[in-house]
Amino acid sequence: MTLLSIENLDVRYGQFKAVRSVSLKVGAGEVVAMIGANGAGKTTLLRTLAGAIRPASGRILFKDKDVTALSAHERVKSGMVLVPEGRRLFARMTVEENLQLGGLVKRGGDWSVDRIFSIFPNLVKRRHAKTGTLSGGEQQATAIGRALMTNPDVIFFDEISLGLSPLVVDQVYASLAELLKSGVTVVLVEQDLKRAMAVAGRAICMLEGQVVLDRTMAETSRDEITEAYFGLKRGQRNDHGHGMGGAH
Repeated sequence: MTLLSIENLDVRYGQFKAVRSVSLKVGAGEVVAMIGANGAGKTTLLRTLAGAIRPASGRILFKDKDVTALSAHERVKSGMVLVPEGRRLFARMTVEENLQLGGLVKRGGDWSVDRIFSIFPNLVKRRHAKTGTLSGGEQQATAIGRALMTNPDVIFFDEISLGLSPLVVDQVYASLAELLKSGVTVVLVEQDLKRAMAVAGRAICMLEGQVVLDRTMAETSRDEITEAYFGLKRGQRNDHGHGMGGAH
């Protein structure tokens, strides 16, 4: 069953097209990795899906309803939530208070503060600590927990491992194992190709605002994803006919 459908989406910053004619579908329960270099349009696409940016044209359908004009808050209420790059926590509020904010949406579901603590046991001892005093890994766990407290149908992760040490990233991904088994749909922007390929069932690669590869992990290889990432499939040339001149 298709949960999320994107049709001919264009997103602009002034005259610059950050996302160009993107169309794709995400099925219920899928884990999709969105891969691409900096500036490829991944974050812009996720923020548009979450309602933080309005598209110039195109449609976003969620559970067969057109949500293109809905605000970010209305999208959370409908079951879409973003864990943004940089975490964006309320630094003067405690871990527990940040988690409880997610629960204010009052969508039905199984996620609770206690369940979040069972997934992220490193947060238990920090329950009453202000999030501004947490380590990067603890902040990321809190941000993920706050999103889960909305009981989402789809969760968008933007650069989940950015700025974290490899050891902490290992811990975050290990903690996510229960989430990935729970049936929630996940769209994950991740620079670390190895990690993305390990958790996702499908890879979508973006280059210069367009989808240049969309395939299940079983049907593709690391080499093919790398070629799409750098635009090498097009003979070292991009859509406008300019030489690549190296990675962007």
